[in-house]
Amino acid sequence: MKIAVGNDHAAVQLKQVLLVHLHELGVEADNLGVDTEESVDYPDCARRVARAVAAGDADLGLLICGTGIGMSMAANKVPGVRAALCCLEYHARMAREHNHANVCCLGARVTGDELAKAIVSEFVRTPVSDDERHLRRVRKIDALDAECGRP
Repeated sequence: MKIAVGNDHAAVQLKQVLLVHLHELGVEADNLGVDTEESVDYPDCARRVARAVAAGDADLGLLICGTGIGMSMAANKVPGVRAALCCLEYHARMAREHNHANVCCLGARVTGDELAKAIVSEFVRTPVSDDERHLRRVRKIDALDAECGRP
């Protein structure tokens, strides 16, 4: 499994922690984020990761900014991306299993290292459900994208 990882200036430290954690999980991580605390615009970081996931260059994405909110909003503008802001392990599990999320967003200013590692572990390990009720809902999300002119 390959995961594209992106972050802004607010999340440099947490990204480093999570890159080590992903390596420990045996997950290949592609660092598409920044490595300094010099201010950058989170939509640019989100774009790189979201496009990598949508293009199939990565199986999953991980985006980290101060709260995770901006990254999730930006990533969800890319067709084929279902980014979820995950504050708890339960969010990560449900986002993957029920909503077929392919990008996990975290907030470095609101999520501690240990919780972030647990969330990422849950996101990476949880398979998507093939239960028809979840598939039906995911198809409706995809249809909504198409209705709005997004393939």
